[in-house]
Amino acid sequence: MELEELQGIAREIRGRIIANSHKTKTPHLGSCLSCVDIMVAVYFHSLRIDPAKPKDPGRDRFILSKGHGAPTLFQILARKGFYPEAALESYGQDGGIFAEHPPTPDHLPGIEAATGSLGHGLPIALGMALAGRAQNRNYQVVALLGDGECNEGSIWEAAMMAAAQRVDNLTVFIDFNKWQATGRSEEVLALNPLVDKWRAFGWDACEIDGHDMGQLVEVLSRKKNSKGKPVAVVAHTVKGKGVSFMEDDNNWHYRIPSAEELALAHKELGVGA
Repeated sequence: MELEELQGIAREIRGRIIANSHKTKTPHLGSCLSCVDIMVAVYFHSLRIDPAKPKDPGRDRFILSKGHGAPTLFQILARKGFYPEAALESYGQDGGIFAEHPPTPDHLPGIEAATGSLGHGLPIALGMALAGRAQNRNYQVVALLGDGECNEGSIWEAAMMAAAQRVDNLTVFIDFNKWQATGRSEEVLALNPLVDKWRAFGWDACEIDGHDMGQLVEVLSRKKNSKGKPVAVVAHTVKGKGVSFMEDDNNWHYRIPSAEELALAHKELGVGA
């Protein structure tokens, strides 16, 4: 898939996320928009998955550890054909099948793990990667973490375990948007130098612009884990990316867009209602 097509999908997904937030009155827009480009690159360029065979034992696995980014995951899975896009109108509603965080895999096709309690996704992904190796299955596991989630000790326990076991079918992206729910990430705990921390824990780590589709595709395309190490990609992102009045404004962690704001956002993104 060409870069322009991936970028177009990312704009479309952003527009759908914002429209769905307005319609269903559900939050976490800023956190959802910051990870769109990463997830579009992973799902439309890299992952080997088939909506007709969501339980294929040889499929690649994706774990959304920052579970509050579920609207992005749901929109992408719908775009991939796992369920009708219209079904997402029930997101976050009483009786709906789409909760505000990823549910258990039995509830929705394409979901690999229920997440939302931060710090759990990487240990789950590590277990899946180890299981694949034990079963001689050639699948890759990708996990997406939030930067604030890297405050959790369970992340670093899993990071040490992955390095010790040379789990080279595991890749982690860190959505480094510099914000947590109530403040700047660096003001809560000293994350920087984040890429050096991952390297010190034994990972093959790099930094990229998490909104540059070319860089995302390149890091996913190169020969994976040639050093026999798990891979960590620190992706520098902007909370609320794609809409000028939402970018780097932490109020959009909880705010719901009005009809006027929705129209303005769609105009900036160049997408329809």
